[in-house]
Amino acid sequence: MYTPPLFREDRLEAQHGLIRAHPLGLLITHGSTGLLASPLPFLLDATASPLGTLRGHLARANPHWRDLGDGDALVVFRGVNAYVTPSWYATKRESGKVVPTWNYAMVQVRGRPRAIEDREWLARHVSDLTDRHEADRPRPWAVTDAPEPFVAGQLKGIVGVEVEIAAIEGKWKASQNRPEADRAGVVEGLVAMGDGASLAMADLVAHRGPGQATEE
Repeated sequence: MYTPPLFREDRLEAQHGLIRAHPLGLLITHGSTGLLASPLPFLLDATASPLGTLRGHLARANPHWRDLGDGDALVVFRGVNAYVTPSWYATKRESGKVVPTWNYAMVQVRGRPRAIEDREWLARHVSDLTDRHEADRPRPWAVTDAPEPFVAGQLKGIVGVEVEIAAIEGKWKASQNRPEADRAGVVEGLVAMGDGASLAMADLVAHRGPGQATEE
């Protein structure tokens, strides 16, 4: 991933934070049939290896798990993102020498993937994944709420995927390369948009100036 120094985010806790906040990763591999890509909700275990380990699952009917390849996989996690119009820049009014851009936060992970068919692993993974995403609900649903024979049948239809992270990169592109007046205009413009994604990006731009690091 091309990452100018201003946009780099090398802190592991910030990278892990984005993965946990935006757990739907795109698993990309190159096997005998060529490039394959599958979106998966991942769980991150930060203690399983020095950089962490990702765990997810694929439908057994999905041929991807049979052709993960012999090399590393690439897993891409995209956080908040927003279009930035040059109309928000003070520089537009001063010189007109501006162009549109796109702000975003992203983490890319590389590591050797392995397929897992062990039933106990799958049962634990599905339970952990469910608990993670049901935790904030008023009445959390649990795997044990479904009939055991039904759950057993569902588990037969999936295959686990585990990626021990060998390398991880973070890129937070949040207008750090613009003058302060332009950055203020971006924040104002995004806030005026009013939607959740725009407001989240406005917060990121406001708190991440040149040379600064935050944990968004």
